[in-house]
Amino acid sequence: MKASAEFSVRSAQSAKRHRDVSMKEATDTALGFAKAFWQLRVYQKTRLLQGSLFEVSKSFPSEEKWSLTDQMRRAVRSVGAQIAEAWGKRDYVKHFQSKLSDAEAENLETQHWLITAVDAGYLTAGDARSYFQLSQEIGRMLASMTQRADEFCPDWKSSKVSEPSMEFFIESHELSDFPFSLSTEH
Repeated sequence: MKASAEFSVRSAQSAKRHRDVSMKEATDTALGFAKAFWQLRVYQKTRLLQGSLFEVSKSFPSEEKWSLTDQMRRAVRSVGAQIAEAWGKRDYVKHFQSKLSDAEAENLETQHWLITAVDAGYLTAGDARSYFQLSQEIGRMLASMTQRADEFCPDWKSSKVSEPSMEFFIESHELSDFPFSLSTEH
């Protein structure tokens, strides 16, 4: 029993040292921390899917306006909204994970509506495939963030957030200070 407890303590200390080294490497070579939710790659991919599904759903029959069209648009829009809310709840790992779970649920609902659109003949399987694959990619990214949630939440000792790698973030040269253009041109 004592040997098992010692192993457990040593394993925890080793994991902490490994995490500390990983965090230092991330801050030395990467963005260090994101300043806003729209710097997350998963959020940008969600915006892409949202815009694509909005456009494709314009071709759905008018009788689907308040059912399939509306439901699909609401679900995909909610994915991005849940990511933004998760970002705002990073003070508590469990709250962050909960909102990411909500984002994943909305993402799965989006997949359901894509399947429904194919079944109803409003989209071909070939047309829906790229949207479905993007949705699956978003799901994998959300799952990874959920598993590594503690790495996205503040370190109370330093009051900083330090994510482990650039895979989650758009590089600073890829976007401005705002998630949208401020120009008046359309």
